[in-house]
Amino acid sequence: MNKFQGIPTTCISDVTDGLYNMDSSIQGIKENFRIEGRALPVKMPVGDNVAVLKAIQSAKQGDIIVVDAKGDTYRAAVGDLFVGLAKTLGVQAIVIDGAIRDITGVKELDFPVFCKANTIAASGKAGLGEINVPISCGGVAVCPGDLIIGDENGVLVVPKSDENRILELSKKQKEDDDEKDARITGNVEESKAFLKNILEKYN
Repeated sequence: MNKFQGIPTTCISDVTDGLYNMDSSIQGIKENFRIEGRALPVKMPVGDNVAVLKAIQSAKQGDIIVVDAKGDTYRAAVGDLFVGLAKTLGVQAIVIDGAIRDITGVKELDFPVFCKANTIAASGKAGLGEINVPISCGGVAVCPGDLIIGDENGVLVVPKSDENRILELSKKQKEDDDEKDARITGNVEESKAFLKNILEKYN
């Protein structure tokens, strides 16, 4: 069950002051992806993606593999073969602080991948790296079991230890945003009053 279903990442970002937002360069390879699931973190050395294979093998249904590839965009952390394996074995999504390759093939798989770039070069297979350990991805700490939420706006982390509080705040933020939109959209007088109130705070 998706606790944050229907709540945009923007609402969650607002109530956490952007503290858990991944770098905005990490984006979905397609705009229609929405993900929410438990993090299976991967720490890989630059250019050695064996740990990603280990994560795919050990992942539970619905897990999101989150890869600390040190922001490297020269060598791909995954290509269409790895992504196909992940999809087949029930992984929900892959989030990478780094690059992928075989972009056309990955898009054809219609599997949620969020990354910084696409590239040509493959990674090597020295076999180093770790899985299910705390990492940093996109400038944010990610621990095993944290919630990863992503949509067309980007990706963020909801720490497992604080997710219920953040959920309640996010629901309230969404309700407030919806009420505000319904009140001012198409209503000239309400729009003018809203702008006046906002600008008075900064004068």
